[in-house]
Amino acid sequence: MIGSFTFENLPCRVVFGSGTIGVAKAEIERLGGKRALVLTTPQQEGQGKDLGSALGSLYAGIFAGATMHTPVEVTEKAIAAMLACDADCVVSLGGGSTTGLGKALALRTGVNQLCIPTTYAGSEMTPILGQTKDGLKTTVHDAAVLPETVIYDVDLTLTLPVSLAATSGINAIAHAVEALYARDANPVTSLMAEEGIRALARALPAIAAKSDDREARTEALYGAWLCAVCLGTVGMALHHKLCHTLGGTFDLPHAETHTIVLPHALAYNAPAAPEAMGRISRATGAADAARGLYDLAKRLNANLALRDIGMPEDGIDKAADLAVTNAYWNPRPLERNAIRDLIARAWAGEPPITAKAAA
Repeated sequence: MIGSFTFENLPCRVVFGSGTIGVAKAEIERLGGKRALVLTTPQQEGQGKDLGSALGSLYAGIFAGATMHTPVEVTEKAIAAMLACDADCVVSLGGGSTTGLGKALALRTGVNQLCIPTTYAGSEMTPILGQTKDGLKTTVHDAAVLPETVIYDVDLTLTLPVSLAATSGINAIAHAVEALYARDANPVTSLMAEEGIRALARALPAIAAKSDDREARTEALYGAWLCAVCLGTVGMALHHKLCHTLGGTFDLPHAETHTIVLPHALAYNAPAAPEAMGRISRATGAADAARGLYDLAKRLNANLALRDIGMPEDGIDKAADLAVTNAYWNPRPLERNAIRDLIARAWAGEPPITAKAAA
């Protein structure tokens, strides 16, 4: 039976397809922009300059200093660059790091954003900004950080390395997984979540087998968009809290952290969210939802252990303490020692152990 629920559509325009980066100039003009600052990471500066050339007279300059976890000091430098070139809007070209920087600029200055994702990170569809100061990552939820327009161009993902496609894709799956047992879950978001998980679980192995499989790349980007809408529409739980804690405290790579932690967080919550587990199992074709996602990551040759991406063993207890501090809502009550065990298994790369429902 369908009960009462609230569903709110976020006001974001989406352009999806192949070659859609070609409409970037028209989209900036549609937003009333006159001088656009292009944002990228150092690694994608060349792509950013190519985009700038295509923007012609709308191109004000480029800031190629975006980095993981949106450090406040990097945002300050970007604001200075924006003022120096008299930009009135920003174009974020890249993954979650670049998107985050664009959001931080929008929050601080009120500029419009055109976002062009090149990974499956998903933050482009959310009114959420995670930023880091003095080693502590905090989250801001504000409609002001939601990009006005997002351009999804499958062509830009064709060169995304298979290893990054794998972890970025599982990062996207994490958004949909937690949407299924969110406190404010609703039937519409749950449909999108299950479809997003299904699309990515099918596409990622196909990309691993044939990296230039355009059909698989299209399905993966479609799935990532659905998962991103879920992230932006309903609240997240333990998994995202853990990943923010681990990433901000130990400076771990975002997508890989999500990939490693997800099966373990899911196993922890399994007894409190049987309907969600059923949907995930159906979408992945796995009998056990948590083990299915662990096996997917293993099949994609992704890292399975936090120790392999830079987390020290003596950080396990610190992470467990932080995870239960200012905790997100979660379907299963947070038990510090059980969460410590969860983190320890993720640190060692061991398979998840699905908790049993209380008798």
